[in-house]
Amino acid sequence: MKQIAVFSGKGGTGKTSLVASFAALARRAVAVDTDVDAANLALLLPGEDTSEKAFYSGRRARIDPERCTGCGACRDACRFGAVRAVGTRFEIHTISCEGCGVCGLVCPVPDTITFEDNLAGTWRIRHTATGLLVHAQLGIAQDSSGKLVAHLRREAETLGERAQMPYLLIDGPPGIGCPVHAAIGGVDLVVAVTEPSVSGEHDLIRLLDLAEHFRRPISVVINKADLAPKVSTRIRRVCHGRGVPVLGEIPFDPLVPRLLAQGRLPLDARPATAEAIRETWKAVSEATERG
Repeated sequence: MKQIAVFSGKGGTGKTSLVASFAALARRAVAVDTDVDAANLALLLPGEDTSEKAFYSGRRARIDPERCTGCGACRDACRFGAVRAVGTRFEIHTISCEGCGVCGLVCPVPDTITFEDNLAGTWRIRHTATGLLVHAQLGIAQDSSGKLVAHLRREAETLGERAQMPYLLIDGPPGIGCPVHAAIGGVDLVVAVTEPSVSGEHDLIRLLDLAEHFRRPISVVINKADLAPKVSTRIRRVCHGRGVPVLGEIPFDPLVPRLLAQGRLPLDARPATAEAIRETWKAVSEATERG
């Protein structure tokens, strides 16, 4: 099973709509939405979800109010300000707690402070017309996005191998942070989607540097390439200078956002747009097979 990860340095470049189109063109694939902070690939890949599954990461402290003597040792030791006074006793503010355990070490009364597994988010498996989709939602104020991404990838890889799917398509999170690190490792090809703008060019260069750091092969797709031809030319020069192939250039099409608002793919847009996406997928799949 070949793993293709699609990233963009910023949101709104067309990354998710391109992954959904790739899934349709591949016909048989496992897609995984690793943008767990704002997952939306499911909007373009309709189907039936399995029951929601919990994802636990880390732990949170809890103070037994019946055993707490109100000495304040836990509050004084907590560097995150998670221990708060309630009358003559103390309690843990769950959102602020990092689960480090220092409060339990300094508490003079045994078993007053206990630790519970932290519910960091939920995830589901969806059966779609072209295969499977693994997607999730990170909980509010949770900082385990990289761990959740790694979990989703493991589940998607297991499902794909079991179903003998030819492709695993990863809809990556934007940027170059921890969730991206969890999504990029070990993939067969990184596809960087960019657009002809100053910010698009800047963020593309950061992605190229990141792929080089992780020693992953990378290619580029320029979306809305005809909006600023001079910037598109500059992006091509950057890619050429770094030995990175540009595998596709997709024209701007005002019909695309209207289609997306209806939950439809850009493959239903103007013929030139649909053909550019098909040719891009052909180039991406061939580059993946070549290794």
